[in-house]
Amino acid sequence: MADSWRQAVRILRSNGPGFFLRFLGSRVATTASLWRRLRRLPPSADFGEMISLMVDRPLGPGQPVFAMQRPAEIAAFLSRMKALRPRVVVEIGTASGGTLFLLARAAAPDALLVSLDLPGGSFGGGYQAWRKPLYCSFARDAQRIVLLRGDSHDPAMAARLRALLAGRPVDVLFIDGDHRYEGVKADFEAYSPLVRPGGLVAFHDIVPDPGQEGMEVSRFWKEISTRHPSAELIASPDQHGYGIGVLTLEGP
Repeated sequence: MADSWRQAVRILRSNGPGFFLRFLGSRVATTASLWRRLRRLPPSADFGEMISLMVDRPLGPGQPVFAMQRPAEIAAFLSRMKALRPRVVVEIGTASGGTLFLLARAAAPDALLVSLDLPGGSFGGGYQAWRKPLYCSFARDAQRIVLLRGDSHDPAMAARLRALLAGRPVDVLFIDGDHRYEGVKADFEAYSPLVRPGGLVAFHDIVPDPGQEGMEVSRFWKEISTRHPSAELIASPDQHGYGIGVLTLEGP
């Protein structure tokens, strides 16, 4: 909870108690409204409705859960994912939680979904601890969501994941954490061996964005996409950033 308290103290010191109370009340009300909307979504809701809720942020800029995705790209990926009926899904880089919510909706009703996220991480990572119950509430039916907070590059984190899986293979691995070349490569090398033959490894932000320093996923994607069956889900040939690259891992 330390990160949440630090944010609260910063707001209180910068803007005074009146603003802080209004800010806190607004956040609580928006979070409660979003939670109610999420719980009302029927299991049969189509991806379009769910993506709109996560990407368009109908509750305004203060909506606590959202996805930094292009609608057409994430819709195409979710369709591929759902066809696998994945029972084990791992996401590296959760941030504001919207993509985790969408992954849960595309996973099997009894799926295990595991999030790896670095508190205070770059590239949008490091959600506050108060979000954990909200993110765990995304589970539906017999699903289970486990949140592992730490550095995905730390061997201890990979060991925690392997212990949690207890030999179960990963069906879908979604890599959206450290966007540096060395970072995305390290995540692939550490976690792709856990993915079963025929499983999917997805990379977010495979399209270069000159305005974002350190965004080097495209460099690694160019290398790795030639070694496995691959697909690029890109909304527009003229866009900067975004894009989802999908590998289908082959057997040994």
